[in-house]
Amino acid sequence: MTQTLGSDTPTAVNARPPDPSAIMQVGMGFWPSKTLLSAVELGLFTLLGSSSLTAGEIADRLQLRSRAVFDFLDGLVALRLLEREGSAEAAVYSNTRDTAVFLDANSPLYIGGILEMANARLYGFWDGLTDALRTGAPQNEIKHTGRSMFEELYADPARLEQFMQAMSGISLGNFAALADAFDFSAYQTVCDVGGATGQLSIILAQRHPHLSCVSFDLPVVEPIAQRSIEAAGLAERVSTASGDFFADPLPPADVITMGMILHDWNLERKRLLIQSAYDALPPGGALIAVENIIDDERRENVFGLMMSLNMLIEFGDAFDFTGDDYRVWCQDAGFTKVEILPLAGPASAAIAYK
Repeated sequence: MTQTLGSDTPTAVNARPPDPSAIMQVGMGFWPSKTLLSAVELGLFTLLGSSSLTAGEIADRLQLRSRAVFDFLDGLVALRLLEREGSAEAAVYSNTRDTAVFLDANSPLYIGGILEMANARLYGFWDGLTDALRTGAPQNEIKHTGRSMFEELYADPARLEQFMQAMSGISLGNFAALADAFDFSAYQTVCDVGGATGQLSIILAQRHPHLSCVSFDLPVVEPIAQRSIEAAGLAERVSTASGDFFADPLPPADVITMGMILHDWNLERKRLLIQSAYDALPPGGALIAVENIIDDERRENVFGLMMSLNMLIEFGDAFDFTGDDYRVWCQDAGFTKVEILPLAGPASAAIAYK
């Protein structure tokens, strides 16, 4: 039996009524987002570390003078980003297990760098998403200064290193998962293209003692990688090479990796990088692209789809892609087989074999 709402909208008598809460949660999602980003900017999770503090102690140490300190801290409790024991002025706040691991800057698994960058750069730039969709033009530094993000970064060594460390934090889990999940036993050499701090080369060398690795990036980046490699005590098996991966041949290796590189570019440049990798690999070699690979139906990987919008904000014509997209590009370059290996969270390794 049905009843009619209005003139022609039948619905089951006991059907769940429409609920706007999911729409509101997404639409007002910038509220919890900025609350977290501000907490990272203030160093709240690092301040707490493994201790517990009252709201008054937190406010004093972080120099917070607003009447909303309790709203801020209790909001983070409601978001499951802080723990609280007690109530009102006597309450003490502490990190959750996850924030202690990932948002305390003293933790080796700290990922706050990417959130620091999101707060300092991306949060404001995303205000231009509507303009970006209408025009296809990037909304980052180039809109305000005439210089692209990379031009701005490479002009400031301190800011460049901060950016590289932010990328390292968010990539650590994916790179560790790749080192464990992919069978490197048949290969002897790896070249990480766009190697930044040398993080992936270091992880692979640590997990697979038979591998020799090269971290390849622009000359301005090379000293950053060299410092990281020396600090890890791996200079004998991990080296650096510098060049422009659009202008120079890639260093030859049995495996070529690209961690969050392909999505920075338009289709023409994606294909050029894939072809360069094919040319540098021996028969039987492999190209591994670590990316937030979008599911082929483009329905499930929300983070991958949002990252693709972020590439619009940053570069205009850059984009993230599906496994099928990657398969077509690689087969066109000459690769014979492509597989997708899930890693941590929304990321996967897209592997093409020569």
